[in-house]
Amino acid sequence: MPPQVEVDHFRFVHHAHVLEGQRLCLYLDPAREWDPINGLGGFLDRLFEWLADAAAGRFDAQTALYHAVGGVLHLTSGSPTVVIRNGLRSDVRVQHGWLVARAPHRFDLVVKRPSEALEAVHVPIVTLDSDLPLGAGSDLVRLLRKVDNPYAGSPDPRAAFRTMPVNAGISKTLLTVLGTSAIRKPEGVPQAVVIAVPHPAGGPPHLLVASIPASGADHLRTLMRAGRKEGFVTEVPPEKVAADTPVEWWRVSDDRAEVTTRRDWSRPVAAFSGKTVHIWGCGGLGSWVADYVVRAGAKEVTLCDPGSITTGLLVRQNFTEADVGNAKVEALARRLRAINDTVKVSVHGTVIPDELDLTAVDLIIDATVSIAISRVLDSVAAGLGRPALAQMATDARTGTLGIMSVSMPNLTGGPLSIDRQAGKRVLSDGTLEAFHDLWNTSEMNAEIIPTRGCSTPTFHGSAADLAGVAASLTSILGSHIGAVTPVSGTHLISLPHGEAGPLRTFLPAE
Repeated sequence: MPPQVEVDHFRFVHHAHVLEGQRLCLYLDPAREWDPINGLGGFLDRLFEWLADAAAGRFDAQTALYHAVGGVLHLTSGSPTVVIRNGLRSDVRVQHGWLVARAPHRFDLVVKRPSEALEAVHVPIVTLDSDLPLGAGSDLVRLLRKVDNPYAGSPDPRAAFRTMPVNAGISKTLLTVLGTSAIRKPEGVPQAVVIAVPHPAGGPPHLLVASIPASGADHLRTLMRAGRKEGFVTEVPPEKVAADTPVEWWRVSDDRAEVTTRRDWSRPVAAFSGKTVHIWGCGGLGSWVADYVVRAGAKEVTLCDPGSITTGLLVRQNFTEADVGNAKVEALARRLRAINDTVKVSVHGTVIPDELDLTAVDLIIDATVSIAISRVLDSVAAGLGRPALAQMATDARTGTLGIMSVSMPNLTGGPLSIDRQAGKRVLSDGTLEAFHDLWNTSEMNAEIIPTRGCSTPTFHGSAADLAGVAASLTSILGSHIGAVTPVSGTHLISLPHGEAGPLRTFLPAE
């Protein structure tokens, strides 16, 4: 483990990369930045580098304090996670929220009262006046003191070399809010609160979720009942709060758009974000492509496939044993909703949607390898205001080659026309011999019969092969969707472990 450096004063409070006022954050990512082989000399070099950067003001305060609360994560072991996606009001001190249970280990915070069908627990959201550079405390009394005076019980950093502790009373606002919410709940129920802590460098506040266990919440209820008086507000006597009332800090998964940077924002698949996508064919390629498109942030996905799942498909398609016997579109829809519960997934147990209304569709991905569907897409390509069209396939012999024909809306020809153009060029070009199999499918043993009897011939390929082909083609397709100038044509790829090795060729549509 890397060494830690602490100072015995508070003159570095609010400085970037200073934790709880006294600990210097030398290693933001110790796994990559700390090498024990360098010993004490390497550690001292790192310390001198840190001091030089700090003195020269080279730290970015917006990103350096990755937690506004002392620069450290407040988390109680074994606590559940609260997912926060809604933005909070900035014009009020206290607002209402509700915790909706999603799983034993997860809650979602919502700021609008949910429907009666959902189990939801009221939780107040309190915005503080200032950040908490020395942390938020480990029990209720310390928390109540720090929210009104972050330096309570510590030397005052605003007065040089002054060591007199700064004393502060308990925050009546937070205490009243906690008690008012707790008394609305039955005995034996914990009481949570969401605390919005202003960031010292400005911008959106940092969010904490504190939970007072059932025994402490019952103590608050008792104080609230004892403090009842005439009027509209019941105050809890601050001096009667038990000093040993614990606080548990719950993990926060902060997904608010204003504080979160998607890990794929700079990758080609970012072009699928917010898009409406059709995927026709949910088998060897389509089942994986659907997964990637949803993870990339597609708004709506429509799945079309008349097939059902058998055990033999599991070696290469994106399904599990629990899906066997189910319709492909139904099983895949469940998986997609589990990946992202904000995406709208529609299913059709047919090769194409029952009603072919494509006015609101951004992209159709065809993975059926069906000539009839290709004809449909070519007719769609001739229409006005039509979506982008892409057709994907792999080779029958190895499943390591990939082909994708893309027809963007500025072209009147569809994927079938583009594919046939490309086929003539590839078959006449000896340098592209590795891709000849994509058009010459009559070779002996190119396909397999998966079971005895009347079993439709199919192609070879593993889950690793097809997931690799699907992932590569999906990323390439994202480049088309996100391009400023629309480009149509055929992409040919070979996976690194394929017979031909890593290859990639693009043939623009004529």
